[in-house]
Amino acid sequence: MLITPASRTAAAGAFAAAALLALSACGSSNSSNSGATTPPPPASSSTTNSAPGLMTAKDAKLGTVVTDAQGFTLYRFDNDTASPPKSNCSGQCAATWPAAAAVQNSAVKGVDQKLVGSVTRADGSKQVTLHGWPLYRYGGDSKPGDTNGQGIGGTWFAADPDGSKTGGAPEAPTSPAPTTPGSNGY
Repeated sequence: MLITPASRTAAAGAFAAAALLALSACGSSNSSNSGATTPPPPASSSTTNSAPGLMTAKDAKLGTVVTDAQGFTLYRFDNDTASPPKSNCSGQCAATWPAAAAVQNSAVKGVDQKLVGSVTRADGSKQVTLHGWPLYRYGGDSKPGDTNGQGIGGTWFAADPDGSKTGGAPEAPTSPAPTTPGSNGY
């Protein structure tokens, strides 16, 4: 085979393209194989503020409830505390009741921004609070607007816009109730 300067240039270009493709593929597979994920680039403040992190929705039975940006009902857990804010839902509880993540600089719609805060969970993640109460989604809610978690175990309730339980009067922050096996609603 005769190697000419033109064939060398073409071969070098093809090799460089293949090497670049291989390197980019390695970067992707290393991330997924190690279990690490690359966080998305931070949203600009205009993007972050354009979509509310907390909103309200009307439910035929419960009245006005707090939802996340996707319209899923958010719940509060009576075994948590609001003053100081503390989540007492971990392990299997957290698998059934995922914490609603705190979003920095999120806008709210139908909720007083002054009542919105966050708490650091035992695992180091940030959870949104409303009037001190940590908020959760319920794994049994399959679509926005579902309220299947309401009243479970006598300790889980959809949150009102003021942070109280739906259907009840606003509450003062309290200490957690003592727990017994099976009383946590999970």
